[in-house]
Amino acid sequence: MAGIARDDCVALDLRNPLGHLRDLFSLPDGTIYLDGNSLGALPVATLARITDTVVNEWGIGLIRSWNSANWMELTSTVGDKIARLVGAEPGEVIITDSTSVNIFKVLSFAAEIGQRADSQRRSIVVERDTFPTDVYMADSVARIHGMKVVNAPTAELGEVITQPSTAVVLLTHVDYRSGAMHDMAAITRVAHDAGALVVWDLSHSAGAVPIDLHGVDADFAIGCGYKFLNGGPGAPSFVWVHPRLVDEPVSQPLCGWLGHASPFAFSDEYSPASGVRRFLCGTPPVLSLAALDCGVDTVLAAESHGGVGALHQNALALSSLFAELVEQRVASHGIRCVTDTTTPQRGSHLSFVAPTGAYAIVQALIHRGVVGDYREPDFMRFGITPLYTRFVDIWDAVEQLTQVLDSGDWKLPQYSERKAIT
Repeated sequence: MAGIARDDCVALDLRNPLGHLRDLFSLPDGTIYLDGNSLGALPVATLARITDTVVNEWGIGLIRSWNSANWMELTSTVGDKIARLVGAEPGEVIITDSTSVNIFKVLSFAAEIGQRADSQRRSIVVERDTFPTDVYMADSVARIHGMKVVNAPTAELGEVITQPSTAVVLLTHVDYRSGAMHDMAAITRVAHDAGALVVWDLSHSAGAVPIDLHGVDADFAIGCGYKFLNGGPGAPSFVWVHPRLVDEPVSQPLCGWLGHASPFAFSDEYSPASGVRRFLCGTPPVLSLAALDCGVDTVLAAESHGGVGALHQNALALSSLFAELVEQRVASHGIRCVTDTTTPQRGSHLSFVAPTGAYAIVQALIHRGVVGDYREPDFMRFGITPLYTRFVDIWDAVEQLTQVLDSGDWKLPQYSERKAIT
C-alpha cells in the first residue's frame, strides 16, 4: 500500500461489505476508538435493552421476571450464542462469574482430572509473560493441589508440554501484548499425545478470530465478555468444557447453589448439575447478561457476511495498513511494530514499541481523540475491531501519531503522569 492516500482509505471503506455493521454501535464524534481489545464499544441496542430490563422487567415484573422474562435462562441462552462463535454446540457454553474466577474453577477441575489419571503429573504449564491473572490463578490451583507452576518461554512450549510431569497447560490463545496467536490445533495435539490437558483462555480471541473448539478437539475454554464481544465493562465470562470431560466425577472447587443438580430443592448436600451447568455458582447478573446479549448480537450480525472469519480477514487488512503507514511515516522516530504482520496467525490488535516515552505518546494520542492503550514495559497497543474500525480511521490515527511525534507534544509533562489504564 505504498503511498496510500486518505481518499484511498475512504474508497476501501465504501467497498467494504462489513462497513454497515458500524451502525450497530454508538461511537462518540471526534474519537477514533482503537481499544476494543480492552473494552468493546457500546452497541446501540444496549441502552434500550437495559432500560427495558430495569424499568419493565425489574420495575414492573419484579421477582416474577425470573420466569416471565427468562432471567434464569440467560446464562444458557447467551451461552448458546457464544457457542456459535467458538465452534461449540448448543448447551455447551455457560455464562458465569468473572474470567479470573472461571480460570480458577476450570483449571482446578482439569488439574484433578490430570492427577487422577497419573499421580506423577504435578505440573501446570503456563507461558512466560502471559496475562498476570492466568499466572496468579495457576499459582492458586497449584498450592491447593500440591502441584507446581512451570513458566515456559514461548519457543520452548512444545518441549515443556511433553514432559511426563505435565498435567495441564493453561494458554492464552492470543497474546495480550504482541497479538501473536497460537496454533490451537497443533498445541492441543501435542498436549494430548503427551497425556496432558489444555485450558484455553479466549479473552483476546472470542469474537475476533475464527475458533473451532470441537474441530481442534480442545479440552476447556474460558473467555471474557467485555472485549470483542462488546458486553460492557466487567461483563461476565463464559466457560466451555468438552462433553467427554464435563461430567467427570471431579469436585467443583466452588460449589454454589445454582450449580446444584436441583438448585431450588435447597438441599444441605451438594450434588453437581450435569453438563456445563455444574460450573455455575451464584445468582445470574441479569443486567450484565442483558448487555452481553446485545454485544454478542453485534458479532453474530456478521454471520450473513462470512462471520468471524470475514471479520478476521478485514482486521488483518486493517492492521497491515496500520503497520505499513507507521513504517512509512514515523519509523524515523524509532517506532517499531512488534506484531508479526506477515502471518495471519495474529489477533485483532497491534503493538508497537518506542525507544522512549511510549506511555506519554499514548496519552498524547488520547488527548487528540485517538484512543489506544499502553502495557508495560513499553507496548503501545491499538485494537482493530472491524465491526466498527474503518480504513480511514487507521489513516487518521497514523496522521495524529505523526503529528504527536513530529511536534514533540508527547514530551509535555501532563502526558507523563501515570494513570490507571485497564
